[in-house]
Amino acid sequence: MIRLALLRHGHTAWNRAGQIQGRSDIPLDAAARVELAGFTLPSPWDQAELWSSPLSRAVETAELVSATPPKTDAALTEMFWGGWEGKKGLDLKAQPDSGFRDIEHWGWDYRPPGGESPAEVWSRIEPWLMRLERDSVAVCHIGIMRMILARAHHWDFDGPAPFRIKRNRLFVVELDGAALTPWSDPVRLLRKEAS
Repeated sequence: MIRLALLRHGHTAWNRAGQIQGRSDIPLDAAARVELAGFTLPSPWDQAELWSSPLSRAVETAELVSATPPKTDAALTEMFWGGWEGKKGLDLKAQPDSGFRDIEHWGWDYRPPGGESPAEVWSRIEPWLMRLERDSVAVCHIGIMRMILARAHHWDFDGPAPFRIKRNRLFVVELDGAALTPWSDPVRLLRKEAS
């Protein structure tokens, strides 16, 4: 059995403005850098293999909480939101003909215009998961975390999510072949001691 801990990247200016980022390579903002520099991975996760999305906000988050450059894999890149990247979800939701939906009404085949569906995202994540050989930490994006946690919780993007993704926490799933089992509670990052 292999354990995988998922960590969401720190805030960006687009996060704070409510803009959809997707594959747009938006960097961490200054406040996120300061905040993340005060955290570290708890044991035993500080000894796990460290992975990251290739997008700069994830790579920098990984480096800040581990002081180690991560391995990167394109499979961990955020869901592609196509023509909606850079737009605000609230604005799209206010337009009845936009096609925008809340996550609990997606299903696996929901697709932003010109973007990816959850099923397509899962099809690129699953082979990466199956290649893991030891306990790992993956610093990635809320969309990637949603796909993995949805599979682990047997949730089909229909109704309220059985999990809530927060920052500065590790969401752990156990991999036993193709079976994914979620831990019931996330693991908090440790605050570094002041020197």
